[in-house]
Amino acid sequence: MSHESLGATLQRRGILQALGGTAGVALLGTTSTVATPDDHGDETTRQSRYRLPELPYAVDALEPHIDERIMELHHDEHHQSYVDSANEALEAFAAMRRGGAFEDIRAAKRDFSFNLSGHVNHTIFWENMSPDGGGTPGGDLGAAIRREFGSFETFRDEFTATATAVEGDGWAMLFYEPLAETLVIGQVEGQNELAHQRAVPILTLDVWEHAYYLQYENDREAYVEEWWHVVDWDDVERRYEALAEARTDIDLESGTV
Repeated sequence: MSHESLGATLQRRGILQALGGTAGVALLGTTSTVATPDDHGDETTRQSRYRLPELPYAVDALEPHIDERIMELHHDEHHQSYVDSANEALEAFAAMRRGGAFEDIRAAKRDFSFNLSGHVNHTIFWENMSPDGGGTPGGDLGAAIRREFGSFETFRDEFTATATAVEGDGWAMLFYEPLAETLVIGQVEGQNELAHQRAVPILTLDVWEHAYYLQYENDREAYVEEWWHVVDWDDVERRYEALAEARTDIDLESGTV
């Protein structure tokens, strides 16, 4: 293998390794800014910090399906809080390392997992939607959905049932599962529990009450039904194709290129 080919393959391998879990990872789309690091620190410590991405559309662009006020609160308040808390966890780790005191490490690690997962999950969520969304997926993604679920209608029914059946707060997600090279629908409780190891989310639906309660009150089913009208299948397909392409160059079971 040439140096150029090896470099490209290793880069793809790095992508899959970096995207190896459901909770803290996202496939970067062409406009994604998820988990973008910003160097910060003093002479002794530098920490990677996270930033809130801008919405890829106007805050009222998804109306009438998702209300402008919900988008403002959801993006500017809830998502920002996950970003801030993930950064605070990094600072807590740094303080523990400087002082050599790790008595509170369990809580800090849990906070980091929860809040970074919230940052990643929400970034995918925003990019998975568009005012020009809806309809059905085409291309390789559409073919993969029909192959795995039998039809788009069956896929939609299963995803809807998964979303409405989430207990308490959580997410419904469509994952690309690279070991079997397949698509899997799953639930993520809270932000980061019930993880599908090495599977990567390509479509996320937030069913925490803050995502819909102001507009739909406790009618989660109505919210999910309206959400289908704004799904950006072009974005989902880009994520699917990038992962499927990377998978062809890597033996994930043996870890070899």
